[in-house]
Amino acid sequence: MDIDEYEREGGSGTEAFSETDLLILHSDPLGLEGQERLLLRKLDIRILPILCLLYLFAHLDQSNLGNARLQGLSEDILGGDPTGVLFDWVNSAFFFTHILLQIPFTVISKYYNPCIWIGCSAILWGTCSTSMAAAHNFTGLMIARLGLGTFEAAFGGTVMLYLSFYYTKTEYATRVAYWLGFAAVAGAFGRLFAYGIQHVKVSIANWRLLFMLEGTPTILLGCLCILMLPDRPESTPFLTEAERKIAISRMNRGTRGDVGAVVRRSHIIAAFQDWRATAVIYFGLNCAWASLSVFLPTIIATMGHTNAMTQLMIVPLYAVASCALIITSHSSDKLQIRGPLLVCTSTIAGLGYMILLCATHQRDVRYAATFLITSGTYASLGLMVAWFGHNLGSETKKATGIPLYGDLGQCGSILGSHLYSLTEGPAYTFVLATFPVPYLIRCILAMDSLASFRLDNIRRDRQYGKPDPNDMVDTSELADKAPGFRYIP
Repeated sequence: MDIDEYEREGGSGTEAFSETDLLILHSDPLGLEGQERLLLRKLDIRILPILCLLYLFAHLDQSNLGNARLQGLSEDILGGDPTGVLFDWVNSAFFFTHILLQIPFTVISKYYNPCIWIGCSAILWGTCSTSMAAAHNFTGLMIARLGLGTFEAAFGGTVMLYLSFYYTKTEYATRVAYWLGFAAVAGAFGRLFAYGIQHVKVSIANWRLLFMLEGTPTILLGCLCILMLPDRPESTPFLTEAERKIAISRMNRGTRGDVGAVVRRSHIIAAFQDWRATAVIYFGLNCAWASLSVFLPTIIATMGHTNAMTQLMIVPLYAVASCALIITSHSSDKLQIRGPLLVCTSTIAGLGYMILLCATHQRDVRYAATFLITSGTYASLGLMVAWFGHNLGSETKKATGIPLYGDLGQCGSILGSHLYSLTEGPAYTFVLATFPVPYLIRCILAMDSLASFRLDNIRRDRQYGKPDPNDMVDTSELADKAPGFRYIP
């Protein structure tokens, strides 16, 4: 890579590389690419552990209500709740505020330092989660869950936007996979932790102890986030001047649009108008993902295992799913494709459901099928998040489109959590027979989106010429509709 080529990848204006900067970098024994590798390693070590741990506890705080129910929450403060209606309302309260506030919060976050925004949201949702231990009635639980949904809404979309500040399109999917993979870690860890808490002898109810022990670390991580997480590349003191310029050049590689504390109204409108099939795919994936928390213990229990053994047998499923998520996302980054891999992973998950339906009396085969389902679903989710994240084009459109997709996903999660009815057990024939159909539909929609993106790229290549992948494309006005922008298929 020569100096002129690297300068084309650099920023513009006051943040661009000067000729002196480039000569110094070029004379470095490591070279320009070596300096970038060192920066990438430095960013990974500083950013990923904090965000991954935050996501782990976010998932725990969101899902620990079900474990608390098994430990006597309904009997203690919901009057027994014989119909389960009160518990369903408490569980759904999280989604009400989360769906309503995720889009405005993510857009507003562009006006603030990411470390302050993400850290404060963690402190506040951790406080709400911990305060559930002090609830003594239905109203108290509802207020705490509404607050939990409010402040977690300020987290998810902002993190995916934040990762795009530091990672290029050839690195983004892998980092998102590491982050999302901690949902699977939380699924395994949460069940083991709840199992341990259930057998602890203390003076307070076990479910109260559960809320306290899972909520308090979130508050501490929020404080650590404020102190340790880097701000935007152009303003963080975490980077040296030379590293900052390299980081900005990476940030502008492929696109250069609205950056910093800028929100473009036209891009907000464009995000709502961009109703590609990917939105429907994401809705279906979240529906399947949410149903897994109910599906896994239920189906494994039908194989004749005890409750304790069922919880233990779930752990390897999440471990393998995390590996599948990271491997497919890393391959996606290397190959710069999303759609074809998404078709493959969705097919694998759908095949798992078909095996479950057919192998009604073969326990080992049924257990193996659950690996296909969890791995295929988690891998598909990571690919989907990276796919629509890059293809939105500009920061403002990402800040609107990412949480918009997130809201659609949460609607799918609400539906998915109610798909398995106890009255259909133990065979669950109807659910298992119908579940492969949505996976087939997602494969068709993924191929449709893949064709749409590729045809659009071909049309722009013919009309404007084939651009250099590393050239900066001004997306400040047209976002992903800019003539030089190319979609990842």
